[in-house]
Amino acid sequence: QVQLVESGGGLVQPGGSLRLSCVASGFTLDYYVIGWFRQAPGKEREGVSCFSRSDGSTYYVDSVKGRFTISKDNAKNTVYLQMNSLKPEDTAVYYCAAYSRRKVSGANCQNGRGYDSWGPGTQVTVSL
Repeated sequence: QVQLVESGGGLVQPGGSLRLSCVASGFTLDYYVIGWFRQAPGKEREGVSCFSRSDGSTYYVDSVKGRFTISKDNAKNTVYLQMNSLKPEDTAVYYCAAYSRRKVSGANCQNGRGYDSWGPGTQVTVSL
């Protein structure tokens, strides 16, 4: 059974940093494509950062470029999202999600459609 569990969220002041973790169980990261998404109250879900299925390159939404970094540790079956220089507009519930590399139709990192497995999310609040 594919499971994802996020952790590392919390309350941080503007300019601060957090590192989110996403631990995968029931599958091996090598065979899946992973992404981080977020949803703020009253807003659509958006893709924050994803690995590409084709070559493992990374995508970042413009608003986080230069501040966030996605990485993974295959030995720990864990994906991370390092978030620096946090802004109040980064406040949201953050989710990690995955889909199988064998999925013919692929998935959309910008909105999360096609990602089949989702974690419960972790709240990130950036405020004074």
